[in-house]
Amino acid sequence: MTVTTAGPATGRLSAGRTRSAGRAWIAGAGCALTLAVAAAAGAAALVTAYRRAEWGESGQQFAWFWAGMLIFTLPATFWAVRRGTGARLRLAVLVGYACFTYLPKLLRNPAGPLYHDEYAHWGQSHDILLDGRLFEQNPIVRVIGDYPGLHATVASLAALTGLTVWHAALLILVLAHVLAVLGVAALAGQLWPDGRVGAAAAIVYSLNSSFLFFDTQLGYESLAISVLVWALVTGLRAIRAGSVGARAGWVALTAVLAVAITATHHLTALWLTGMFILLALACTVHSIRNHVLVVPARTAWALTCAAAVVVALWMGAVAPRTGSYLDPYLGRALDQFSGLAGGGAGGRTLFSQSIAPWWEQNAAFVAPVCALFFMVGAAALWWRRRHRAEPVTRAASAAMLALGALYFPATLLILTPAGAEGARRSWAFSYLGIAIVVAPLVIAVLDRARRRRALHPVAAGALLAVCALMLVGNNAAGMNPSYRFPGPPVFGSDTRAATPEVLAAAAWLRATQGREARLVADRYSGLIFGSYGEQEPTTGSATFPAYDLYRAQPGEPMPAALLHQLRSWRFEFLVVDRRMAEQVPDIKIYFETNEPIPHDGRPAFTPAQLTKFDHLPWLIKMYDGPHVAIYRFDFDSLGLR
Repeated sequence: MTVTTAGPATGRLSAGRTRSAGRAWIAGAGCALTLAVAAAAGAAALVTAYRRAEWGESGQQFAWFWAGMLIFTLPATFWAVRRGTGARLRLAVLVGYACFTYLPKLLRNPAGPLYHDEYAHWGQSHDILLDGRLFEQNPIVRVIGDYPGLHATVASLAALTGLTVWHAALLILVLAHVLAVLGVAALAGQLWPDGRVGAAAAIVYSLNSSFLFFDTQLGYESLAISVLVWALVTGLRAIRAGSVGARAGWVALTAVLAVAITATHHLTALWLTGMFILLALACTVHSIRNHVLVVPARTAWALTCAAAVVVALWMGAVAPRTGSYLDPYLGRALDQFSGLAGGGAGGRTLFSQSIAPWWEQNAAFVAPVCALFFMVGAAALWWRRRHRAEPVTRAASAAMLALGALYFPATLLILTPAGAEGARRSWAFSYLGIAIVVAPLVIAVLDRARRRRALHPVAAGALLAVCALMLVGNNAAGMNPSYRFPGPPVFGSDTRAATPEVLAAAAWLRATQGREARLVADRYSGLIFGSYGEQEPTTGSATFPAYDLYRAQPGEPMPAALLHQLRSWRFEFLVVDRRMAEQVPDIKIYFETNEPIPHDGRPAFTPAQLTKFDHLPWLIKMYDGPHVAIYRFDFDSLGLR
């Protein structure tokens, strides 16, 4: 019998593996301990910030909030991009980071809807759970009924698990948030094999203004944008596929994801199509000199055509109202920007009457400058490496550079009232391009500084400081304090519209008159009556100016065409909030964005305009509270048929 013994080399290899495993275990334990303590301290600081805001201790909540965020964000960033961090540990850090960054929104409103769109999506999901009907028009945001992906998912989970609609939605949103972070890392991993680049891309993407609050709310973009990131991942896998079968499989999976996105959110579907166009153009241009990219370019165009066909068919056959819904925002924004550029009216003053501290406001102006600086550096790095980079990586990076560049002209639209909302919503998409191309620059800077040991701590500290500045500045620019922090009821604030009086009036109407009654209301009463009250409110529009009821002066005849519209469309009730004559709305909107109502710092209505309804023979007062009154329309008394 022959006995084989391990030689000295084998023993040294085994000992080396043991030491490596020991170091990995120590690193993992240190990371877990550090982040666990940081998460606990950060969560405590966030709770303190919200309590300070709720108690009216103005100003203190900002410092507590950002202290809580940075206590966790900075060490998580360190562990995620650390050279010695293993793949599994890095994955765990990113999952933990995604969960922690959902905490601000979770603590903001853990029990029910709070933001404007949340009322609409919560009500839509609730109605599907009760009635089982898809594609029903929503009374608050009318177009969302044509995009039932989120609502059907939430209602299905609630039906299967017995969870409430809100808690089912929270479960889906947390999962989508985690998948978005991992998806950005996976997308970067399709271009660069270094896991640190993927982690850096995920962290950079999380600095965009929508990440903490807007894309964590109960809204269709929150789910769709996560699917978009993974559609890009599968699309790049299709472009890189080495065989026809693999390529067809990845193209088919990407098409399925494109259908899911289109059935969930219109803007995300349009952005996905645009991103595939950029990828296809970049591959086509680069294939002129490198024929290796001919097949990838054809694949990219196939993906583009598939996405475009899906979007066109859906918006043409299922959701034809989408264009008319989106057009006023862009059209009026461009008009206002043209007037601003010509020296006329149409602009808005950033942080006007804001309670945000000076350092947060200054950070909001500096953050885009920092983004521009890093984009220039990323473009220079791409140019320097263009001959050494793998062909698909070179072409896809060029596409991401073009996508990230869209962030900067969009920031100009924030100077217009109508364009501000659209500009903020675009940043979640354009920042994806910034994240993908800036991440390799960050790692390159760290690696270069590492060769000079004295510079490495300085470079790492400077990058963490810029990360903190951009996190603060982007969120200050993207969300006003009333959305980020609790506080006492404020008239004209979407997040503080649910006062006990309005909730009581909505509950009374539902209890006495049933569900799904059509009524006219202002924006904020409409949110509550349309969600908790389960009614169908309208606030008016250019083609249906229901707000003219309120604008009419006492003794002035009501527009006959409007009364005929109200009668023919079976409107039953009118809700009047008399605070419209006492206060200016916090967000400077009474009914809808494009309302023909002056905003000069004074209430746009007089008490007489809102009490005139007590004396009109075709209105019957049914409910009267300290501020809220409900009237029933009696069109028969006018002889309308």
